[in-house]
Amino acid sequence: MRLPLAVVVLAATAPLLAQSAPGIPGQVDASRVVAGTYTADPSHSLIAWEANHFGFSDYIGLFGDVAGTLKIDPANLTEARVDVTIPISKVTTASAGLTEHLLRAGKDGAKPDFFGPDPIDARFVSTSVNAAGNAAIIDGNLTLNGITKPVTLDVEFSGAGNNPYNKKLTVGFSATTTIKRSEFGINTAIPLVSDEVELEIHVAFEKN
Repeated sequence: MRLPLAVVVLAATAPLLAQSAPGIPGQVDASRVVAGTYTADPSHSLIAWEANHFGFSDYIGLFGDVAGTLKIDPANLTEARVDVTIPISKVTTASAGLTEHLLRAGKDGAKPDFFGPDPIDARFVSTSVNAAGNAAIIDGNLTLNGITKPVTLDVEFSGAGNNPYNKKLTVGFSATTTIKRSEFGINTAIPLVSDEVELEIHVAFEKN
């Protein structure tokens, strides 16, 4: 996965920091996870995407304000279920021009190049969970651009504990996957702009 070095370093060291740094409420300790239903914390959840541009550089952008639920029982992880919604209309990048292009209407009534000005929210709903230690494989269905396809997430448990501000029990997970945008009807500029899009997901869930 072609991620910036700083992101790779942070991803690699985050579990160690969580386990060792004093005063950090979230810990990579599965015994802290309490069975129940959790709601995504939109202020601290995001999905980063990356697509290659002409073989020279990578587009990198973000989706924020992730909403959804997690149902989990540490004693029966195979029955865990996650259902999250991603507001495509809130996509953002470091380039105002690129962000505008992603949400631009099609010319003369044609189909938009990418998402268009009023995109439907994306949604991921899990269908199975296979967990081992602090990692899991989650299979599910991703609906994007009105098209639903199966997707597999490689998931890592990030930590659990009480949020020091709102006192809510919180659990966090990170995940990665790669999708082909052509499978979701977004074909503009393939192969000059890569069909494969890499996703890096970070979601915090607060117990209801």
